[in-house]
Amino acid sequence: MPIISWNDIRSNAVEFSQEYKDATRENAETQSFYNDFFKVFGVTRRRVASYEAPVKKLGAKHGRIDLFWKRTLLVEQKSAGKDLEVAYTQALDYFPNLTEEELPRYILVCDFQNFELYDLDTDTVHKFKLEELHTKVELFGFIAGYQKREFKDQDPVNIKASELMGKLHDMLKATGYSGHDLEQYLVRLLFCLFADDTGIFDKDTLSFYIEEQTREDGSDLGMHLNSLFATLNKPYETRQTNLSEALKAFPYINGNLFAERLEPPAFDRAMRETLITACYFDWGSISPAIFGSLFQSVMDKDKRRGMGAHYTTEKNIMKILKPLFLDALYAEFESVRYESKKLQNFHKKLETLTFLDPACGCGNFLILAYRELRLLEIEVLKALNPDNDKALEKQLKLDVSQFSSRINVDAFYGIEIEEFPARIAEVAMWLIDHQMNLRLSEAFGQYYARIPLKKSAHIHNANALKLDWNTVISKEQLSYILGNPPFVGKHLMSLEQGKEIDILFHGVNGAGVLDYVTAWYLKAAQYIQDSRIVCGFVSTNSISQGEQTAILWQELFNRYHIKIHFAHRTFAWSSEAKGKAAVYCVIVGFAVYDIDTKLLYDYDTPKSEAHELKVKNINPYLIEGDDFVIDKRRSPICNIPSMLYGNKPVDGGNLILSDAEKEELLSKEPLALKWIRPFITAEEFINGKTRWCLWLVGIQPNELHQLPEVMKRVKLVKETRSNSVDEGARKLASRPAEFRDTKVFKKYMIFPLHSSEIRQYIPFGYIDFDCIVGNSCSFIPNPDLFQFGVLTSQMHMAWMRTVCGRIKSDYRYSNTIVYNNFPFPQNPTPEQVKDIEKKAQAVLDTRALFPTSTLADLYDPLTMPPALVKAHRVLDKAVDTAYRKPPFDTELQRVEYLFNMYKTITEPLLTAIAESNKKKRQPKN
Repeated sequence: MPIISWNDIRSNAVEFSQEYKDATRENAETQSFYNDFFKVFGVTRRRVASYEAPVKKLGAKHGRIDLFWKRTLLVEQKSAGKDLEVAYTQALDYFPNLTEEELPRYILVCDFQNFELYDLDTDTVHKFKLEELHTKVELFGFIAGYQKREFKDQDPVNIKASELMGKLHDMLKATGYSGHDLEQYLVRLLFCLFADDTGIFDKDTLSFYIEEQTREDGSDLGMHLNSLFATLNKPYETRQTNLSEALKAFPYINGNLFAERLEPPAFDRAMRETLITACYFDWGSISPAIFGSLFQSVMDKDKRRGMGAHYTTEKNIMKILKPLFLDALYAEFESVRYESKKLQNFHKKLETLTFLDPACGCGNFLILAYRELRLLEIEVLKALNPDNDKALEKQLKLDVSQFSSRINVDAFYGIEIEEFPARIAEVAMWLIDHQMNLRLSEAFGQYYARIPLKKSAHIHNANALKLDWNTVISKEQLSYILGNPPFVGKHLMSLEQGKEIDILFHGVNGAGVLDYVTAWYLKAAQYIQDSRIVCGFVSTNSISQGEQTAILWQELFNRYHIKIHFAHRTFAWSSEAKGKAAVYCVIVGFAVYDIDTKLLYDYDTPKSEAHELKVKNINPYLIEGDDFVIDKRRSPICNIPSMLYGNKPVDGGNLILSDAEKEELLSKEPLALKWIRPFITAEEFINGKTRWCLWLVGIQPNELHQLPEVMKRVKLVKETRSNSVDEGARKLASRPAEFRDTKVFKKYMIFPLHSSEIRQYIPFGYIDFDCIVGNSCSFIPNPDLFQFGVLTSQMHMAWMRTVCGRIKSDYRYSNTIVYNNFPFPQNPTPEQVKDIEKKAQAVLDTRALFPTSTLADLYDPLTMPPALVKAHRVLDKAVDTAYRKPPFDTELQRVEYLFNMYKTITEPLLTAIAESNKKKRQPKN
């Protein structure tokens, strides 16, 4: 029988790895190395194995086996860096002259830092490094006298593993096992899979239990798993004395994870095999992102979209954690690391930090925040334990094993509306705690674990927008708020979500256009009043662009006195989950107090790496500048023509014709040709397509009566408008032969309102009198080349990208936000105006060189002709010069310059408006 527990073996293995981390020389260190190696397993080497056992090799040569345990183990040891494949071949050379009774089952080849263990019975090999020994000790169970089990090679856990759990979920649900029981069951299985690979359970105890104790048809698997769950919930002293040996092998877990009695599901053969397959993934190397992927893989796609569930990579989560708290803590650590008393106080400070994720999902942000805090603590403990002070090191090892890790999961709080991810988050925090305990063990050579579980993360299954966050944790106790609230656009919100926005933003003018994520900003702003809490949220970039920006941030500034501390400008928010979402996001860190230096992270492109900039202030558009917002404006701030909306038909499609419909109509009524015009929407303009419309403005009644086919269409327009739920449309029924709008000019500069974000330039352009501009475009009537040149330049594009709204990630151009607020060059010289006109015409001329290419072709970054690229670059330079002589190096510089211009131009306007209003309020004499 074994005389040493697995926990003691793991602890010994950690110490052994520390002791021999610098061992390299075969001749000098082999014997001491293996004497101590056997002690890891509670065995004296000389009782079982001998060094330098003489034996004949192939070819009648004589050799000596480095270490030999007859019938069990043969070791071939090499100095560091030697080829272990050669060592394995040398070990096999001894076999021909060994007797049948002497032949070992195992061959171990090693160079001190790398191990390769060959099991000749199962024809398997396990390769690992010295520092991993404590995670692989079960492979050497034969040394300590433990029953041999077959340890199968494991695949590292990844999305495939989470999808496998999703498959098991679907199989169970198909049998009628669903709801709370199913979700709690999967969470328990997830914990057990992890425990089986990380030393919470003895290695492969779970897989062994399932394979050896349950029937292959799966019929009794549910019953046995329930027995397992009940055992994990019972302290050793209260367990039945006649409990099976298989169940006795499992430890007491506690933590309420296994307390509730669940109805056992009915498994079948396929479901049992799926679970066994899951057992042979290496769940010990699990990444925090896997929990979100697991959740997402078992959710209905439509439900996932409605909830706004997006899971992400660690890299992106760190974009919040570092500026929110990590960078400052590491800087503080560096400032005190060599002053023992201050370092001890810093360690105590880490224990007091608390975190809340009010939309925590499966807990990814909390998991990583906890991990990073524990990693910092390990560095603190190392600094408190100098390498040259062995006495202190020995004392610290004792302390670490008992209480020196001051940080625990109960300092982390979450709110999650769905029960399943809330429970996953709770379990995930236990799992990451165990991972970090193993890291602590590796660092100090003493095995450290927190089993049975005594503390838990506080994950509340509730609607964060209806809950008083002080009932989760008092704001006086909280340090940080973080997370990525749901990504749900205004038009995708459910009725319930819309009501939540209405209640929270009651009385805020224009709040009806806000996306769901804005509710978390407002709720956080209300909660953190009179506190030093810092918040960091990931959001869709709608909160820093378009009309939502003014509505949200005026409320946050004026009523709650929010200051932005750090921000990431638009970047691609990547996901590791199946069906991953493609979204462009920003990150905003904020509090109710100001700081001297803010951090702004800018990106050359949404998928590039960030540049960190230290700035004095960050405004809601995430650029350096004063705290102000750009609201809708009915007229331009500069002396330029008004931009008009295109003509909206409101006709039910009855006045619009395709090419085929046009030809069919003319074949019946040739006289209708007079009343047919090209109809230009953004689709036709950009993609070179054709559509037509019946433009009946000015038609005489008798002429219309002579066109019966056209009359049929007019009648349908009247019916459509009369039956509309929209009052404005019903009023239009009195003039059914006309579009709602009837704006016609001799020449137009046309602006597609929606354009792909991949384009560096939105393709503006000219059309003639014959065309009718549809309402998916705006236009300037009778424009000049100077206006075209400025508006199609990078200066205007940079402004547009910053302030325009978005549909998904595509640009949503508008006159009220983008055009009317755009600062044109102030007082350009006649030479500058002429130069811009010349360069603008060159852009149009270059486009004309490609008559068979559409604007979509010409402005696709992959197909844009070099000549057109050059023409735009030359125009950009001419426009830049009209603003200032020094060149602009980045888009951010352009936008900051334009914002300063905007402020300079609009402040006198605001003053004039205020004075005018004041006069209006004065009583007449």
